[in-house]
Order: sequence, then C-alpha cells, then structure tokens
Amino acid sequence: MLTEIKEMAVKAQEFLKKSGDFTLPIRVPYIGMGSSYFAPLAFKYMGIDIYPEIASEYYNYAHHGKNNTNAVLLSQSGRSTEVLWCRSLFEKYVAISNDTESPLCRFSAADKIIPLLAGEEKYSSSKTYINTLLALFKGFGMDVSDAVQKMVEKENDYENKGKEIAEEIFRLWQAGKVNGLFVTGSGPNIATAKQAALILSESTKLNFHGLPMAQYDHGPKETARDSVVIQIISKGKSYDRSQKLTATIEAAGANVFLVEEPEVLENESILNNIVPFNYMAYYLSEKLGIQETFAVGGKVTEVG
Repeated sequence: MLTEIKEMAVKAQEFLKKSGDFTLPIRVPYIGMGSSYFAPLAFKYMGIDIYPEIASEYYNYAHHGKNNTNAVLLSQSGRSTEVLWCRSLFEKYVAISNDTESPLCRFSAADKIIPLLAGEEKYSSSKTYINTLLALFKGFGMDVSDAVQKMVEKENDYENKGKEIAEEIFRLWQAGKVNGLFVTGSGPNIATAKQAALILSESTKLNFHGLPMAQYDHGPKETARDSVVIQIISKGKSYDRSQKLTATIEAAGANVFLVEEPEVLENESILNNIVPFNYMAYYLSEKLGIQETFAVGGKVTEVG
C-alpha cells in the first residue's frame, strides 16, 4: 500500500507526458461509482458544464428510458458493474479507465478510450484517482503541471502531515474520545473530502464521513464534542467561513485538523490535498492493526 502511495507523483508526471492530446465533451453525463464519481464532481464545482452522475442511480432512476447520444463513463478497473450497465444507454461514449482491455473499453459504443496509465493498484484508489483528475484537467484544456511538480517537491511534507494526523486520531481513539469522524471541503475539494473519507474508511474500518463544509455547518456540527473534523481548506470563496467554523467547533470540543496546500490555486489543490489522506489511511490502519483493505468485498464492486 505504501509503495503505491509513493508512486502517485511519478505516475502523475508520466500521465502528463504520455497521455497525448484529447478533449472531453461538455453538457453530457459523467458517470461513475466511488472515486470515479467524485473526480468529475470536482469539475462541476469548478464551473465546468458537465453532469456528474452515480452510475447505479443514473441507470435505475435518472435516464428515464431514453438513449442519449454521448457520455463519459469512468471506471478505474473498467469492470464496475453499475458503470457497465450504462454502456448501452448511449450511442457512443468516452471510456476513462486504467485497463484498456476491460469490458468498459472493449464495448462497441466506446468511441474514445483514455488510459489512466497508473500501473497496477491493489489497494484503495491512490494513483488512479490522481490520474483520473489529470485526465479531466487535460480533457478540459487546463494545464496543472505546476501542481503536479508541487506534488513531487512536497511529497515528504504530505507524508509527514498524514502521519501526524493519523497519530493524533489514534491517540484520541485509544482514549475513547472519538464521537464521530468527519472530512469536510468546499467547492472542488468537496470531491477531495468524499474521496478522503472513502479511502480512510476502506483502510481503517472506521466510519469516516466526507461532506461539504457548509453541509456540516447545517446540523452535523452539533456532534462536535469529542469528534474529529479534518477540514480541507483553500484560498477561495469559502475560506473565511471555514476559519470561523473551525473556531466554533473547537470551542464546542471538536478536535480539528487542517489540510491545505497554499502554494497552488484552489481548483488545482484537489491534486495536492488528497495526498496526505492516502498517507493518513496507511499509517492509521497500521496503528490499528488492520491487515486487509478489502475484507467485506473486493476492490472492484461486481453486482449480481
């Protein structure tokens, strides 16, 4: 797991160099599950005119029996059942996957295939999530090479940050002083919060909740006493509100930790801010003695 995490920046650089030129459509559904749903959600909150959809709910409820012209289907494995259900709903689609030989990429309606080039990944989505974000940045014509370079330069800082927070959470957990575990973010970093909660939950078997900072402010903050709240912050429209919320919930007894990369713009920070959480997941699961990441199901969710 640690080896995969340490390959994130390298695989990101390789993707930028080797993925070639391509464009992605706007005003169409971007359909995925888990990490592959969170990634396009970030771009919705950057103002890109796309429609992120949860594959299962789109297939069962949202498409209303209509076959649309075009979509983007995202599955890092290319084998997530709910995403595969959606293949037949479109005349053609763009497939974004780490496996170009997968059922998603080999289907007849796959008009364009974008390989993630992340290499093998056995544990929670780390390299593939970053490279999915990069595929979307590139497809929308956004140059994020500086943010990727920052990932390389500050890798040790991100690891130390993740390890430090993991140690503090473990100390609180041992003392029986954890009422709830929350990760919050704003704008594009709502996706980061959801992805962080997913990988932390998978790895540690503790129940982390990822949600928008403003949504946490609308009720869940009443659980602040003895809770752990990790706030992802960036210099954007919600920055001052995040600072005020930190002061409020700390006064109410919450243990608040901040994750921020101040050296990149808010939109690009989604690449950097997720990295400490991968290290956090590794070090916290190690301290908790967790031996297996996927104990209840496999890495790929296949629905009968």
